[in-house]
Amino acid sequence: MRRQKAGKAVLLIFLTTVISILVGMFLYHKTSVIALPPKVDIPEEILRTEIIIEGRSPIDGKPLSPAEYAQLQAELKTRPYPPQLSPKVRDTVFLLRLRKILKTLFPFVDF
Repeated sequence: MRRQKAGKAVLLIFLTTVISILVGMFLYHKTSVIALPPKVDIPEEILRTEIIIEGRSPIDGKPLSPAEYAQLQAELKTRPYPPQLSPKVRDTVFLLRLRKILKTLFPFVDF
C-alpha cells in the first residue's frame, strides 16, 4: 500500500516537472523581445542632429515660427521676471513651509 502511494507521488512529481518544463519552453519561444525599441522609433543620435525650425511658447505652449519665438524670447528678457511678491504673501509662504517642516518632525501635534 505504501509503495503504491510512494509510486503515485513520484509519478505526480515527475509529470508535474515535465509538464512545467514543456509549458515553459513553449511560452519562452513565443514571447517577443521587449527590450528592443519599436522599428518606427527614430534613434536619439539622429534626433540630435535635426535642426528644429519651429518652437513652442513657454507661456502657453502654442506653436510659434522662428521669428515669433525670437521676438517672444526678447520680450521675456526685457520684462522684470519673476514678479515680486508682496511682503504679506512672502510671510504666509514662509509660515506654510515652516509648518510643513514642523509637521514632518512632530506628526502627532496638530498645527
